Amino acid sequence: MSKLPNEVELVKKALQIGAVYAQKRAYGVIEEQDSVKLKVEFIYKVLVEDKLIQPLAKKDISDPNMRHKLALWISRQLPEGHPLLSETK
Repeated sequence: MSKLPNEVELVKKALQIGAVYAQKRAYGVIEEQDSVKLKVEFIYKVLVEDKLIQPLAKKDISDPNMRHKLALWISRQLPEGHPLLSETK
């Protein structure tokens, strides 16, 4: 998997949008004190459960791979021309 431009910022955006989505779907609320790793796993599982992203193979499930999947998901949700989608910051 090649890293996306601005992938760290895309993951942050995915966590924000994913948290709102999960709360609206009544999956639960992400707490401020939750670790980033826990937030990534929670949002990843919510999106897989709702079939918004394709799950990783069991042998490929890891924090970096889940972050990459979240970055890919949010990059497809953002409007064309969004600053996070450009090659440079």
